[in-house]
Amino acid sequence: MYLEIVSPEATLFSREVTSVTVPGINGEFRMLQNHAPIVSLLQEGKVKVQGNMNIEEEYASKFTKNVNGNTVLEISSGTVELKDNKVIVLAD
Repeated sequence: MYLEIVSPEATLFSREVTSVTVPGINGEFRMLQNHAPIVSLLQEGKVKVQGNMNIEEEYASKFTKNVNGNTVLEISSGTVELKDNKVIVLAD
């Protein structure tokens, strides 16, 4: 599936990934290929991404790696939309 992570400053990430886990307002949830369409508000927490993560150098400092090998972005709030295997995270 294709993932875009957009902040107020710029598009931080735009690439094919294996899975995305986000901090929904009713709890953390994970999206995989062919997931049903969804729109959700996000709360403070971590966006966790699995897949080939070639992050542009100017945004690399915003991301970390966790013990499971996932790439992680801390957010304070946002929204997520998934439709037709394209995930868009609007993150604050």
